[in-house]
Amino acid sequence: MSGTGDDGVQWLSDAEQASWRAILRGTRLLERALDDALGDAGLQLSEYEIISMLSESENHRLRMSELAAMVVQSRSRLTHTAKRLEDRGWVTREQCADDKRGVELVLTSGGLAAVRDISRVHVGSVREHLVDIMTPAQFTAIGDAMAIVRDHLDPGSVSGR
Repeated sequence: MSGTGDDGVQWLSDAEQASWRAILRGTRLLERALDDALGDAGLQLSEYEIISMLSESENHRLRMSELAAMVVQSRSRLTHTAKRLEDRGWVTREQCADDKRGVELVLTSGGLAAVRDISRVHVGSVREHLVDIMTPAQFTAIGDAMAIVRDHLDPGSVSGR
């Protein structure tokens, strides 16, 4: 269905519908491929994303609430994921020095070593399933397009580009 219906909804054109479905299916397949690549390391993409963000942050620590926003997870889900990473010895939870009500997730030296090892697998998978199958202009365009979506849905985004 395309055009404006009797209900006032501006339906997607056939071309828009085809693009939308390609976006949905492509992002789901990409996430699954990236997750599968990390499976040999016994890690999920959501777990890798957290330790990767911590490895790039100052002093390898971030407030749990800030990290949850960065990785687009609920605080509850992040808490469960953090527990799994704690059980591996890769992170610890510590009270914020500047706000005793806040909790920071801190990457341990073991976690940093894990990120360094696992990042090779992850980056290889990102290259294989996304970067290297596109021209540089296509990859930049997809990044630019998703930045528009991110900024629209999360105008106060802490993740930046």
